[in-house]
Amino acid sequence: MGTKLYSASDEWILIETDQVSIGITKYAADQLGDIVFIDLPSIGQMIEKDGAFGAVESVKAAADLYAPISGEVISVNQALLDAPELLNEDPEHTFIVTLKIDQLDIDGLMDESTYLNSKN
Repeated sequence: MGTKLYSASDEWILIETDQVSIGITKYAADQLGDIVFIDLPSIGQMIEKDGAFGAVESVKAAADLYAPISGEVISVNQALLDAPELLNEDPEHTFIVTLKIDQLDIDGLMDESTYLNSKN
């Protein structure tokens, strides 16, 4: 199991060697409400740290997804296209994309307890 870190914009990353999975936090899913649509990037797309790489829409709002780290998209969670509600059901274990990274730049990311404290 890799290391999980959190961003101020409510995404998480799971670091495993030169690959990083990205998802949204339970807090983000709760704030959005019932997610009804997700816009995913393309495989091979380069994503810049803090840049938007997709969007989610819920019955209440739409929100961009921001990358906590830079890298190349090597996989996307296709299941979310047909069942975006998976992000509500288990956001902390449902990845959105996996990136191949060249450099591990974790500046500004938090461990779980620091992240949770920032939401109180």
